[in-house]
Amino acid sequence: MAGRAAPAPGVLLCALLCAAAAAGGGPGDNPAPGAFGHVYRGAVNISSERVYAFAYRSEPGQVDAVRVYVNSSSENLQYPVLFVVRQQKGVLSWQVPLIFRGLYQRTYNYQEVSRTLCPSEPTPETRPSDQIIFVDVASMAPFNIAYELLVTRLENFQLETNKAFNFTASPSQPQYFLYKFPQDVDSVIINVVSDAAYPCSVVSVQDIVCPVYDLDHNVEFNGVYQSMTKQAAITVQRKDFPGEQFFVVFVIKPEDYACGGSVPSSIHGNVNRTWNLQRTKNLQVTIVPSIKKSVYVQAMFFSFLSFLSFYLGSVVVAFVHYIRVQRKASGGRLSPEHGSGMMTSSHPISASTPEGSSYGAIDESSSSGGRQLSSPERRPPPGSDTDSSVEEESDFDTMPEIESDKNIIRTKVFLYLSDLSRKDRRIVSKKYKIYFWNIITIAVFYALPVIQLVITYQTVVNVTGNQDICYYNFLCAHPLGVLSAFNNILSNVGHMMLGFLFLLIVLRRDILHRRAMEMKDIYTLEYGIPKHFGLFYAMGIALMMEGVLSACYHVCPNYSNFQFDTSFMYMIAGLCMLKLYQTRHPDINASAYSAYASFAVVISLAVLGVVFGKNDMWFWVIFSLIHVLASLALSTQIYYMGRFKIDDPDSDMGIFRRAVMVLYTDCIQQCSRPMYMDRMVLLIVGNLVNWSFAIFGLVYRPRDFASYILGIFICNLLLYLAFYIIMKLRSSEKLLPIPMFCIVATAVVWAAALYFFFQTLSSWEETPAESREKNRPCILLGFFDDHDVWHFLSAAALFFSFLVLLTLDDDLDTVRRDKIPVF
Repeated sequence: MAGRAAPAPGVLLCALLCAAAAAGGGPGDNPAPGAFGHVYRGAVNISSERVYAFAYRSEPGQVDAVRVYVNSSSENLQYPVLFVVRQQKGVLSWQVPLIFRGLYQRTYNYQEVSRTLCPSEPTPETRPSDQIIFVDVASMAPFNIAYELLVTRLENFQLETNKAFNFTASPSQPQYFLYKFPQDVDSVIINVVSDAAYPCSVVSVQDIVCPVYDLDHNVEFNGVYQSMTKQAAITVQRKDFPGEQFFVVFVIKPEDYACGGSVPSSIHGNVNRTWNLQRTKNLQVTIVPSIKKSVYVQAMFFSFLSFLSFYLGSVVVAFVHYIRVQRKASGGRLSPEHGSGMMTSSHPISASTPEGSSYGAIDESSSSGGRQLSSPERRPPPGSDTDSSVEEESDFDTMPEIESDKNIIRTKVFLYLSDLSRKDRRIVSKKYKIYFWNIITIAVFYALPVIQLVITYQTVVNVTGNQDICYYNFLCAHPLGVLSAFNNILSNVGHMMLGFLFLLIVLRRDILHRRAMEMKDIYTLEYGIPKHFGLFYAMGIALMMEGVLSACYHVCPNYSNFQFDTSFMYMIAGLCMLKLYQTRHPDINASAYSAYASFAVVISLAVLGVVFGKNDMWFWVIFSLIHVLASLALSTQIYYMGRFKIDDPDSDMGIFRRAVMVLYTDCIQQCSRPMYMDRMVLLIVGNLVNWSFAIFGLVYRPRDFASYILGIFICNLLLYLAFYIIMKLRSSEKLLPIPMFCIVATAVVWAAALYFFFQTLSSWEETPAESREKNRPCILLGFFDDHDVWHFLSAAALFFSFLVLLTLDDDLDTVRRDKIPVF
């Protein structure tokens, strides 16, 4: 009858025991009634086993969990005590001593074991239901083995939102708890902390399925898991669990190797040890709601609007510049001779090219035979353009007599821009445009396999549930779709937007320059720094690709794909140095092919450093030697303006004979000061810096080899930029308001960016568990962490740095090229 009350648990248990007695059987076939919270002691052998029956009543909608504690004083591994727990829908069994295996097949034995039984599912019925559990104790030993048994009902099995819960676990006594999503919460973060780093532990989130995998050898079979020392955090979404509830499982590992710890020194070979409760760990778990969907929308609006403001500022600056140009045009332009006053009498370079010399001409006192290598009469009309290979070959100096003129010109004590801008503008511009087209090709071929690889990484993480693969800041990792940390990817949008904006700014300047060339404007033809925009276009593409590859790296950051994040950083630093050198050396700058080949060598060394650079001394010796020799070779080429030849037609010793002769003549015989003092000072300082890096790497062997190489590039770039600005001011040149603003903005933004960069939130140089100790909560909009702020600020800092290079010499637009010094 529907209204009849359910029988009491004691009545059900008595009925089962009477039925078992009537059926007959051995002494172990008759279950003994058990009481929760009571310790049962006994002994078993091959002919005697014990069976206990525990009955309880479950209330409607309630989840009841039962925990079984067992102990045996026996250390005999040949005859363990076997415990089998039978429930309505499952069986759980283990042995005592419980054996765990560690590294190199070491074994760890535990005599005390406690396990939580898979809880019964809450029934939709409105009346209580009766449950019964059987615990079988047996052994194949021919002698008695003593045991203890304790069965208890858990009162704090279900975790609550925003409420901390403390407990203790060990390898043989794992713990797990139930959590149900509240109605208004779609995502939660499970925060787990401990005061002690060791013993190493594992936190797992598993669906409500029996059996629960709560031992070291099977905890990775189901759900999502992380290793842990002092801190762990897992973001869980409601959509991933149809039942809107899950288990949080805590397992202590038998040894600490997985968390970066050492194996106990007392363990040798396969010797068995009984650990019992020596590896207990106190843990605290707190489950807090994660951010809502509206925060995702706010973060995306913030990211795009922040960088769209740069577009608005650029439009305002361009409009103001247009108004000023129109006013100057209406008031009359400056005379071409206006720039002659830029060189003051106090300047150390007193030997100036005569006023009457034309653009590209060399005065007769400095030229062999007084020839003009590229006079206006021999140059094609500025407006003409052709792709003729014959013309290109003729414009590049290949004749022997031209080579002799180069040697005379470029080895002058005082050089002017007109001496190093003699080649046809169109041909040189085509040469530099190769930088742009090559970097696009490199970007496509580099990015496609990178994207494919990181998608594979993310898929592996999602399928296996192993969150130790990727080094996120788990306290601020907001998933979206299949991505585990969407905020780290979104924060790279600044590189792409500002890179595109820089391309637009360069395009505007390029178009204005072409129009002026078509109008045969004398200021464009014979005044100021020669305008070649190929390297600027390449820098813009590199900035955009840095955003793309940084986003790819942050899909699953780890040591094996860190070079994705740094490859285009090397290229950006290298392109900036090339552009700075090209400014006053347009005819003798490196070709795109040699430059990108050099970058390829650097990236190859970075990959080798990641693989071999951790402990292999031979790698650091070879790399340091290459570093020093490359610095010396490059310094020689810069010092002699590319006119230093390795081969010597008069001797088989070549460069060595010439080096000895120069050393003897300049340093021993005459003790004279260097011919090119400014260049010598720069190169001495640069070599000292690079040698210091080489010695540092050889002594300390930093594990983050990619960042080590990036530091070399950045220091050399900053050194060269500082030298350029100092020499510019020494030459009585001015810094206009826009480049001055960009320099100040670059310094300020870089300082702020580096502050956030050094707020380490994770480190793939350590184990995943040790890396998580550095995790911190979000600091911006509840969505972005310190590293995301670094992404925002570094994008802005790179943009301002590019603008510095673009506008630094705008003050020379009205200065004749034979008045602009080379340094």
